[in-house]
Amino acid sequence: MNAHAWPAPAKLNLCLYIVGRRADGYHLLQSAMQFIDLCDELRFHARPSGTIERSAGPAEIPAESDLVVKAARLLAKGRDVTGIAIELDKRIPVQAGLGGGSSDAATVLVALNQIWQLGLSVDELAHIGLTLGADVPFFVHGVAAWAEGVGERLTPYDFPEEHYLVVKPQVAVSTADVFQAPELTRNSPVTTIRGFLAAGGRNDCTACVRGRYPEVAEALDWLQEFGEAKLTGTGACVFVALPDERAARAVRARLPARWSGYVVRGLNRSPLVSRVTDR
Repeated sequence: MNAHAWPAPAKLNLCLYIVGRRADGYHLLQSAMQFIDLCDELRFHARPSGTIERSAGPAEIPAESDLVVKAARLLAKGRDVTGIAIELDKRIPVQAGLGGGSSDAATVLVALNQIWQLGLSVDELAHIGLTLGADVPFFVHGVAAWAEGVGERLTPYDFPEEHYLVVKPQVAVSTADVFQAPELTRNSPVTTIRGFLAAGGRNDCTACVRGRYPEVAEALDWLQEFGEAKLTGTGACVFVALPDERAARAVRARLPARWSGYVVRGLNRSPLVSRVTDR
């Protein structure tokens, strides 16, 4: 089996509006979502039939609860496939609003569809992925998009591929806690891609996360000096667009030592798509 790495890119929410709530409690969203060139890497190794395991991965996420294992088992269910070991090189910070876990799951679905020669379509893989998380279909499709519904209704769109500095304060934000918070805005007016581009976009989770996580508020305030600082997802990461890579590196050089900084480029095509077509 080819052990060549499969990429799992992070994403940014260039905006995130919460426009309502379904009867089942899920929030209805609108978001401009774009990939960035910060990627986890996954490798797949043959194992005896019936074995699906994670051979390497982040210590803070037990293998049995890792979405990569859940995705592989979900895809294998009811199918005659070989065993697999998943080696996960985790580079995207955890609980950061960058979609790393969902992206890893999507890469597992896309890669194993090829390795196991299942012949499933992108839409079929996205449908399976939605049961793992609302962002998984976005990563499976692999194109920047305007996302609606709970995040599963995707309209492909090419946003400006800017350079960003992404900052990770030393705190983990619970998405579930933010979405359950009574003070969260849940009634933003429905908008359009054109409306977002004209207004510049905002993240409706920002006020709630600021109030609950002082470290995130501090990072937003610090970054605001260099441009319009935004929260991605429910955080903890915040980001700012900068004129070029050099400018982003210059700001990162001034970053307080207690925070992590990533100089990245926005991408309208996931490197996962290139990996599939290169085969």
